[in-house]
Amino acid sequence: MPRLALYSVVVCALAVAAAVVSFVQGSWLGIVWVLIAGISSNMTWYYARRARIDKRARRSEGSALAG
Repeated sequence: MPRLALYSVVVCALAVAAAVVSFVQGSWLGIVWVLIAGISSNMTWYYARRARIDKRARRSEGSALAG
């Protein structure tokens, strides 16, 4: 998994934990943390998918050059 995807997974986990703590304490600030978790989750999917596509493209270029 690419480094940016790992960073966004960590941010997502921390944002979810912060949202839980905020809601348990009765603060509506947890809504902001939920939104941040959603954005970082989407970033994780984007970077992981982009890395997978790049890896396939490099593999297919390598096999085309070898053939």
